[in-house]
Amino acid sequence: MDYFFTVRGRSGNTYSNKLGKARYLAIPSNVKTPARKHEIRISDWLDKVQHAAGATDHEKGHIVFFVHGFNTEQFEMLERHRKIRKGLEAHGFKGVIVSFDWPSDGSVLGYSSDRADARRSADKLFNDGIRRLSKMQTPDCPHNVHVLAHSMGTFLVREAMDYADDDHEIAQHSWTTSQIAFVAADVSAKSFREGSAKTSSLMRRCTRLTCYYSPFDEVLSISEVKRVGVSRRLGRVGMPSDHPEKAVNLYCGKFFNDNRTDFPDGPSASHSWYFDSPRFYEDLHHTLLGKLDREVIPTRSFTDRGNLALV
Repeated sequence: MDYFFTVRGRSGNTYSNKLGKARYLAIPSNVKTPARKHEIRISDWLDKVQHAAGATDHEKGHIVFFVHGFNTEQFEMLERHRKIRKGLEAHGFKGVIVSFDWPSDGSVLGYSSDRADARRSADKLFNDGIRRLSKMQTPDCPHNVHVLAHSMGTFLVREAMDYADDDHEIAQHSWTTSQIAFVAADVSAKSFREGSAKTSSLMRRCTRLTCYYSPFDEVLSISEVKRVGVSRRLGRVGMPSDHPEKAVNLYCGKFFNDNRTDFPDGPSASHSWYFDSPRFYEDLHHTLLGKLDREVIPTRSFTDRGNLALV
């Protein structure tokens, strides 16, 4: 069974690319098209997700919230959700993947409208995701909650975390995510300087943030053009040298360049290859478990420039 919650509006028995109310779905693994019949009550959905997290008497369970990027139809979101689940399971992951599905136009030309939808969807992620998440977390909570975000989904997560700290009730509650992984992040690199107001909430609410980036990302160059080139993208250049200590830069450019023939070809290959890489999932699995320090994860090494890289 696959679990996600969507804020796409209904269109008959399926869903549109317009913003709607939050609905929670449990999809059988052989179903390719989500439909209204897969919606369940939020209380039942939360129970199923927590049960699937795999907590035992000796080990905490793991819940990974995946937030997709722009230019993503709902069926593509579900395909990537399953690819992530299988990729992590291949390396021994025993937790559950939960996706947050927000409306995007499914077109590169829809970048500007997707950005506007992402802002509005961030409020939904806060109210229908983070608010419920914070209430689940108690001192004896048997689960670690993580966030995996790709492309414009990283912008959405950053905004939602900011909304959370603006809400008095939630800000006063003691809650946190364990690991946050940003992949090909479509946010400003300079916003990750130590003390930046734009990312202070995000950094305060996680144990560690890992930034997977590659200078060969062609899709993020489109983002730079849309912004008249004034703000370099985190997913292309990584965080500046004065980033917070709990944040980790992981350079993936050489790995992609050396192995690009192993990944599906296409206009977004340089932006989404991570999800077709067993090595990426191996590294992500170690990251989510949090048992190894950032510098001794076996899928990493230091380059001659002293930066940490995927190998």
